[in-house]
Amino acid sequence: MDRCDIANKRCQPCEGGVPPLDAAASQALLDSLPGWILKFGKLEKTFTFKNHYATMAFVNAIAWVSHREDHHPELTVGYKNCRVSYWTHTIDGLSENDFICAAKLERLMEI
Repeated sequence: MDRCDIANKRCQPCEGGVPPLDAAASQALLDSLPGWILKFGKLEKTFTFKNHYATMAFVNAIAWVSHREDHHPELTVGYKNCRVSYWTHTIDGLSENDFICAAKLERLMEI
């Protein structure tokens, strides 16, 4: 599945009733997300910007996507960067929702 396809999907509730993705499924989805890595069971990427204003604008865009999808990342915000980490807490692993949201952030960066 390419990034465009997954970015068009919507997150689905998975209150513990969905098993985490296995390594092969995670890798297949990861291949469509440039710069994203799997680290300690999380999907992660650090975005770099020209200044703090641009960083904060990105953080606000993440908040909008998170609210809309009801799926929220962990953020580490610096002056000119933002590290985004996704994983699905309710299943203690990665779900398709993590990759959907990451693809939506990639789409934001194309604007």
